Amino acid sequence: MNYIIKTEGLMCGHCDAKVETALLAIPGVTDADSDHEAQTVEVECSSEVAPEQLAQAIEQAGEKFRALSIDEA
Repeated sequence: MNYIIKTEGLMCGHCDAKVETALLAIPGVTDADSDHEAQTVEVECSSEVAPEQLAQAIEQAGEKFRALSIDEA
């Protein structure tokens, strides 16, 4: 399952790296590609991962990071 997450609060490459690291720590997430310029994150999962888990990981990665929407890709 793949997801595209619209975000807010990501300002730089360091922000991208923090979000990617947080998402890759979730069991079942195999890849995460964050783009602060587009305010999106593409996530690939090998197993069922609840969208809520993805949103929570993003929001815990930085105090100003938010997941606005999560869509299946």
